[in-house]
Amino acid sequence: MSLGRGFLTVGGMTLISRMLGLVREVIIAATLGATDAADAFYAAFRMPNLFRRIFAEGAFSVAFVPLFTKSLEDGDDAARRFGEEALAMLASALFVFTLIATVSMPVLMLALAAGFTSEPTKYDMTVLLAQIMFPYLMLVSLTALFSAVLNALGKFAVAAGAPILLNIFMIGFAGLALLMGWRIEIWLAIGVALSGIAQLGMVASAARRAGMRFALRRPRLTPDMRRLLALAAPAALAGGAMQINLMVGSIIASFFDGVVAWLTYADRLYQLPLGVVGIAVGIVLMPEISRRLKRGDATGAAHSLNRSAEFALALTLPATVALMIIPVEIARAIFERGAYTAFDASQTGLAAALFALGLPAFVLNKTLTPAFFAAEDSRTPLRLSLWAMGINTVLAIVGALSFGWVAIPVATAIAAWVNTVWLWIVLRQRGYAMDERLARRLPRMALASVVMGIVLWLAARAGSGLFETGLARIPALLGLVFLGVAVYALAARAMGAFTLAELKAGIRRT
Repeated sequence: MSLGRGFLTVGGMTLISRMLGLVREVIIAATLGATDAADAFYAAFRMPNLFRRIFAEGAFSVAFVPLFTKSLEDGDDAARRFGEEALAMLASALFVFTLIATVSMPVLMLALAAGFTSEPTKYDMTVLLAQIMFPYLMLVSLTALFSAVLNALGKFAVAAGAPILLNIFMIGFAGLALLMGWRIEIWLAIGVALSGIAQLGMVASAARRAGMRFALRRPRLTPDMRRLLALAAPAALAGGAMQINLMVGSIIASFFDGVVAWLTYADRLYQLPLGVVGIAVGIVLMPEISRRLKRGDATGAAHSLNRSAEFALALTLPATVALMIIPVEIARAIFERGAYTAFDASQTGLAAALFALGLPAFVLNKTLTPAFFAAEDSRTPLRLSLWAMGINTVLAIVGALSFGWVAIPVATAIAAWVNTVWLWIVLRQRGYAMDERLARRLPRMALASVVMGIVLWLAARAGSGLFETGLARIPALLGLVFLGVAVYALAARAMGAFTLAELKAGIRRT
């Protein structure tokens, strides 16, 4: 599969998942708003997600994919043996960790919601919800292993589609709770846990159909597993540093009423382009660069990195401008109903606009780091992310004391840019310089995005009254979206940022 087709496959499935995620957030916003129940659920949900991003989608995946891709060069039997050993090691470690963490949750939750301790009822509910959801970590981590296998085989659709089940389960259980009059936050947590079983079954079945049927083994620390751990340990620390940035924000937010929910809703808005573009590029790019480096094709690896960055920025820059120009309109159209008020929308919009300052950096980070991991270098991203973590922590704490909770997204954006710029500098030193095509087109993409932003701002001001009426908000937002897409496409083509023929050729090219 070509890079372009891979990006579209993963991006398309991720877009479906994120759109369903928005539906999920609309339901939660309408029923829970920015209440204590919403804060408790979101704080609890971050506990399994924190470790999932560090260990499963972070450390394990970035270490596993290059090694598994290289084992495929030695034949299916070698790859299958490597996969079985990794499965045995991961499953046994996760079982022990999940058991200990679930029992220790009242203490662990102090790290994410220290501000809740002044309200015992709220804190106890947060602990209970986290205990219900924590087994999801083990299930989704095993899902990540089979997803990595499929990605290395060039089969992206099933792995990218598995997270859709999480949103389907959460929406279904939320609807059931509303219908039966049950506590929605508890049944949302149950839906999270059960979705992990469904996701694991989905990707494991796909891997078997692809010829990767893994037998159960006794966990052993073989030379291959030692190499996997040697790569995963720095990656885990690097991922941990990035997640600590989020945890610092969560701790600070827990001292402000409603801020945990506002930041979570804002996170959902900027995660839509980040997930569709950044994650898709990272998933497809790592096995591609790994294969090229295995064959000694450093020039091809650099070309793939440049085209991936070009693709990512072509979609991310206009999304960034839109989130900065019309964030409140987006929040009002998507969330404002039921318990979620116009004031909540204004605060969510403010947070989303501030997070958007770092959106290109977040996406470029997902694009650049595969070049390190494909070369089996996980130490450099670790070192740079630790520096970024320190900057984020200092800025968030000092800023919150001076300016309040708005310092949280600002610090996150600044730290993301620092990390990304350092990654790019190191890659340039290793021969991954920005090529002439990307250097020529990048400012044109940026200028086309600015033109789109001006048109969006004028249109939003002219139609501001539409966002005061509930029934008109969604059509008004869709109108702005279609207008923005059309203006950006026309401006980008007129300025020579890209052409339709080039996009089609990139999708077909293998």
